[in-house]
Amino acid sequence: MDAISEAGARTIVASGPHCFNTIANEYPQLGGNYEVIHHTQLLAKLVEQGRLTPLTPVEETITYHDPCFLGRHNKVFTPPRQIMEQVPGGTASGNAPGQEPRLLLRGGRRPDVDGRTDRQGINAERVDEALATDPDTVSTACPYCLVMLGDAISAKKASGEARETLEVVDVAQTKRPPA
Repeated sequence: MDAISEAGARTIVASGPHCFNTIANEYPQLGGNYEVIHHTQLLAKLVEQGRLTPLTPVEETITYHDPCFLGRHNKVFTPPRQIMEQVPGGTASGNAPGQEPRLLLRGGRRPDVDGRTDRQGINAERVDEALATDPDTVSTACPYCLVMLGDAISAKKASGEARETLEVVDVAQTKRPPA
């Protein structure tokens, strides 16, 4: 028995799309069969049930970036958008549900195998796409994407190409917590 089974876990909530994908799609091949949900699925369900209600208005434009292992690999597009739609005052933008998301970098910062050999600046390309929507905040649902987008946004701020107030946050957050 593995540690998850020994703990009596039936449902696993994964905050990272890579873990979500691995536990949901690869563990069953090794005998680990669990209900696996991404944290955006849990939050969207709680909001839908009225058990979680976003109260604090966010008067800004939020652009959402689909993580590859959540969207492209597992077709989870709607829950993050459902969460954002329920936040009072905000305006959501970004790629449409089901639109093929483009990968920043794979876990471990390895380039994806999509024919590109030039990986320098791919995160800057995604931020350029986000900046085209004139966001106040860029949101995603992946810790790797948070780092990659955050690095590119910092560089854009340093070069004067992005507002100093631009932030990147997880879709479960409204603003990055104070340091």
